[in-house]
Amino acid sequence: MTFRSPKRLAPMHTAVLPLAVGAFVLTACGADVESGDESQAVTVNRCGEPVEYTTPERAVVYEAGSADKLFVLGLTDHVHGYVMPPANPPVSESPWASEYEQVEFLSDDLLNRELVVDAEADFVVAGWNSGFSDQRGITPEILDGLGIQSFMHAESCFNYPGFPEEIEPFEALYTDLERLGQIFGVEERAEEVVAGFRERVEAVQEQAPDGEPVPVFLYDSGTDQPFTAGNQVPPNQIIEFAGGRNIFADLEARWTQVGWEAVVEAEPEVIIILDYGDQPAEEKIEFLRTSPITSELPAVQEDNFYVMNFNEGISGPRNIDGLEGFAEYLNALPR
Repeated sequence: MTFRSPKRLAPMHTAVLPLAVGAFVLTACGADVESGDESQAVTVNRCGEPVEYTTPERAVVYEAGSADKLFVLGLTDHVHGYVMPPANPPVSESPWASEYEQVEFLSDDLLNRELVVDAEADFVVAGWNSGFSDQRGITPEILDGLGIQSFMHAESCFNYPGFPEEIEPFEALYTDLERLGQIFGVEERAEEVVAGFRERVEAVQEQAPDGEPVPVFLYDSGTDQPFTAGNQVPPNQIIEFAGGRNIFADLEARWTQVGWEAVVEAEPEVIIILDYGDQPAEEKIEFLRTSPITSELPAVQEDNFYVMNFNEGISGPRNIDGLEGFAEYLNALPR
């Protein structure tokens, strides 16, 4: 059956823009952001590169994963605006919908230098090749030269030129939250959030079904060739922790193209459909059911489709929701 998961809640760069940030109090957890200046700068890794930060006041975030990491830490007052390409589901469906209402929608285009400069950003959060791009002329190095601080998702760092850092996706999420906690001076709040996430992940792992892991194919998009998840993105561990096996877990890649022959050979028993805002899951399922290449796959024959929200698949707090939802689905399958 088709199931949709429920909604749940080296070189050292020195920042050149001194910032004055008023302390604020989180209503839910009581964490404070101390007022910051250059004398209170902290050194935090940006991928494998130590970078000196002062407390940001006008952050620009790319995609929901970036925004959610700041929102979950109670840093809404420090977010100026967000860039949200059409693939992202509507922010009104987010657990942080009220936080999105408090910040500015800047664009539904890809991240670019002109947009960041026009927004007078002092901090940009994105991933390498997921926002930051040599081809589009917006990289951490370029922003350094403009006096704009930047932060990259650790999950995207494994092939960052010059300063690579390879961390498994869920640990990368925790690392990002801890690093952001240092940058904004909310370390205790970050520790609490990470501890809560770890507990939820451990609870799922304890309930994983016995026996051989179920072979799972994540279908992102593509008809001539499918786009799927390698071992450097959250769905690889979502599948593993829930008791499955990503059929492309041996690919040292993030989101990557493969051949249909490899999918057919792997005989997936479950297919995760990544649900894009501009590419409905129902259309992808219909393609898999009607294509002569995929119609005989075990997962298609058994109608074993699991629809995963786009923001549960990219690096961000909602990875935990994605794990819990997929684990519930796997545990309910006949064994």
